[in-house]
Amino acid sequence: FFTGSTYKNQRRGGKGIFAMATREEDYVETIFTASTHDNILFFTNFGRVYRKKGYIIPEAGRTAKGTNIINILPIEQGEQVNAMIHIREFPQDKYLVMVTKTGTVKRMSFSELRNMKNVGIRAIKLDDGDELISVRETDGNQNIIIATHDGMAICFKETDVRPMGRAAAGVRGILLREGDFCVGAARCREGGCLLTVTENGYGKKTPINEYLRSGEEPQKRGGIGIKNYQVTEKTGKVAAVKVVDDNDDVLIISSDGVIIRMAAADINIYGRATQGVRVMRLDEGIKVISLARTEKETEEEAE
Repeated sequence: FFTGSTYKNQRRGGKGIFAMATREEDYVETIFTASTHDNILFFTNFGRVYRKKGYIIPEAGRTAKGTNIINILPIEQGEQVNAMIHIREFPQDKYLVMVTKTGTVKRMSFSELRNMKNVGIRAIKLDDGDELISVRETDGNQNIIIATHDGMAICFKETDVRPMGRAAAGVRGILLREGDFCVGAARCREGGCLLTVTENGYGKKTPINEYLRSGEEPQKRGGIGIKNYQVTEKTGKVAAVKVVDDNDDVLIISSDGVIIRMAAADINIYGRATQGVRVMRLDEGIKVISLARTEKETEEEAE
């Protein structure tokens, strides 16, 4: 564990600082703040979920390498943690919305995970070649937005997806064009914007209502969606998305383990089919690989 306050705000377009000492072919993927008594749920690309208490995970400083996940979870060869959620209890009226790389979406009550074993359990049944890429906690009545590598996106009501058991495979969330795949999913917040960041360090915010029909109604799940980003050779393809507002800071993470933190309010607002502006300067051969949202930095933290 390390805190988001370790990374001080920088201006948009900076190079960032090293997040941690990464091993070869390793990089930072997810950052969040949790209590030592929270249940940390680890969702893997194999569609499995593991549960550990926060105090089980060793605490470390900003530049420490951390503990190898295989010393915490009994994961298999080739299995990687792709999403983490922290929660105290497992209520019946709270849900997990899962999205796979090929555009499948599944909604499941937290209560399905109440009796988990230490070895983990299957959270979603995956087709051959598919993998779980995103898991979001919801209250059962939210809109979900899915974004793709080639710059498409779809926004739909989570109630379009009926609650399912652990063994279910889910339903189609977005219809992908040939060669495209999903890079992320987010819950829509009223008054928020979808922040999209590309592999070459470009990004923009777009108001959520631009993804709604006539600015009011979500689309129906399962369609091809609408254009989210004007992908070009300069921008690179879409790397990650988050729903943010002006009370958030964001952490942009590159493949060499560098993080830049900035206020979401400092990132320009543009329409959907635009190229955005540079939000992070990258060395040659380096790409943006992830994006995290954190609480806005206070004046005391900035000093």
